[in-house]
Amino acid sequence: MLNIKIIGVGKLKEKFLKDGIAEYSKRLSKFAKFEIIEVPDEKAPEKLSAAQMYDVMNKEGERILSKVKDKEYVYVLAIKGKERASEELAAEIEQLALRGDADITFIIGGSLGTAPAVNARANSLISFGKFTLPHQLMRLVLTEQIYRAFMINAGSPYHK
Repeated sequence: MLNIKIIGVGKLKEKFLKDGIAEYSKRLSKFAKFEIIEVPDEKAPEKLSAAQMYDVMNKEGERILSKVKDKEYVYVLAIKGKERASEELAAEIEQLALRGDADITFIIGGSLGTAPAVNARANSLISFGKFTLPHQLMRLVLTEQIYRAFMINAGSPYHK
């Protein structure tokens, strides 16, 4: 069975997001072991210098990387990543499973993005478009898309 993990910066507070993620997590449990790991966000003042931004991203990056194992296939969500259709992500997940990559990790950075070291660890950078979305909302969107990928691979009409 595949192990799918999302590592996200910050604690999810909104009930509607928690409820949506819980629903898709329950649905995903038929296909994979699924977990979400939250790492603390770095407290920072409203206005940051470039050096302070870099420092915040690096501290969050260290926390993220401490949760990633060597054998995991890692997707990092990044604006400069490759956009994929749902069918493409489904095919990639299926190929990873066939190849024996049973541990797939998706990383969602904090409000400033991900540190260079996190991006360097990625096997693939993935983008959900040029929209700017709150990183907490992105957890729900990503969880749904992972579920959709499994439904596509199962030949389910859910995707239609």
